[in-house]
Amino acid sequence: MKVIGLVGAGHMGSGLGWALRAGGHDVVTSLAGRSARTAGLAREAGLRTLPGLADVVAEADVILVVTPPGAAIDAATEIAATGAGATRKPVVDLNAISPMTAGAAAEVITAAGFDFVDGSISGPPPTVRPGATLYLSGPRAAEIAQLRWTHARPVVVGDRIGAASAVKMSTASVYKGLMGLMAQALRSAAAHDVLAPVMADLGEGFGTPYEIALASTKAHRYVAEMREIAASQAAAGLTPALFEAFAEVWADIADRPLAEGRPETLAREITAREVTDGLS
Repeated sequence: MKVIGLVGAGHMGSGLGWALRAGGHDVVTSLAGRSARTAGLAREAGLRTLPGLADVVAEADVILVVTPPGAAIDAATEIAATGAGATRKPVVDLNAISPMTAGAAAEVITAAGFDFVDGSISGPPPTVRPGATLYLSGPRAAEIAQLRWTHARPVVVGDRIGAASAVKMSTASVYKGLMGLMAQALRSAAAHDVLAPVMADLGEGFGTPYEIALASTKAHRYVAEMREIAASQAAAGLTPALFEAFAEVWADIADRPLAEGRPETLAREITAREVTDGLS
């Protein structure tokens, strides 16, 4: 059974680690420099902790990277610097990044002697709701899909680096763009004192107060992701202006009290008024 090294044991990373442990894998990570919250998530997921990144990379057969989008290249650089790539260990980048950023990370990783697999995640952590889809692409994508992914479903989308990231950039543009649009609409409605009729008209078809609040707790991560989406759309010959604007929306939300909450402890009963108060 392969040992899985996890770089990034936050909400999503620890959830994936838990799912792989349920399949029988030994999952290792390092908490060096990480927060008490991350340490708690890793402990609850049953992950085995090692002193540092170099120890994780040395012991693992496969390395999974689940960091904020803006940290993807830094993570690749740090893994490359461990000098443990001579055995062609696969490094699977599961970050929400553009195909171009995935290509840049691949250059760093492969130059250090590792193999690179492009990946992305659609859905919440398996610890929140089983059934996340893992999109994988690259020459060794099928091998990674054969890991014992309990509570998650791997899908190989081809052997081209960047394909899995392109899937994420397209789906996230809808999911997170819609949440940004709803947050903006509710904040405007509250400011004009028409929140109740606006919520009655929209219903919950475009996102519940809980879903908007949940997205708000992740706003600091979404800023870089919106810029990655903008770059992806620009590379497709489309205007980047829409998601550059969404980056500004999420940057503003990230500075509000609601964004300081933790997704794992957010009350599902939160109301639209409580959401707008938390975003004021």
